Amino acid sequence: MLVVGLTGGIATGKSTVSNLFKSERIPVIDADVLAREVVQPGTKGLAKIVTYFGPEVLLPDGTLDRKKLGAIIFNDEKKRKKLNSIIHPAVSRAIFWSVFHCWFRGEKLCVVDVPLLIEGGLWKWMGKVVVVYCSAEIQLQRLMSRDKSSFEDASARLNSQLPIAQKVEYADIVVDNSGSLQDLEQQVHSCVGKLERTAGWSWRLSWLFPPFTLISALWTLSWKSVKRSR
Repeated sequence: MLVVGLTGGIATGKSTVSNLFKSERIPVIDADVLAREVVQPGTKGLAKIVTYFGPEVLLPDGTLDRKKLGAIIFNDEKKRKKLNSIIHPAVSRAIFWSVFHCWFRGEKLCVVDVPLLIEGGLWKWMGKVVVVYCSAEIQLQRLMSRDKSSFEDASARLNSQLPIAQKVEYADIVVDNSGSLQDLEQQVHSCVGKLERTAGWSWRLSWLFPPFTLISALWTLSWKSVKRSR
């Protein structure tokens, strides 16, 4: 099975592209959804957060008070790293099991939608990486319009992230979302065709002969490591 990493920058339209993949009947694993699930009441993730940050980060119904937790870690790098050390491994495990379920169902390919795919290093484990792109100028305009934010606030948010131009360097396929929705739909449809051709017949082999999946994953990891070192 071909595992495809999908990422982009803020206001580039990654969520729209993710939904277009779903409309093409491609299974999409959303890391943001999993990040919320791994801290639901009763999970080990939430228990670890409460142990470290205290019960004050919980709402009266026992769910995580994301706003309060965000305020706690905003200017505290140590606490932010601690939170990441709790959530990121849990999300990575959830992604692994979601991919496994797609493989078990006999899917030809699946898309893993991860905002920090590049920054978190998960791109190394992806058979292909798709980056949703638009220029930094368009990003800024869309962000200001979407969030009704000032030029200064929107610029600060953009500058706090890895520039989209750097993410493009990791891409096997770039989806340019600088134009119309119709143009974007055509690009995603073409992208699906390319990915299905890439998956070819090997997805059947990986399903019938599971060790092939492990061999393929290790080869992908080593190949991408060599590629990035050049």
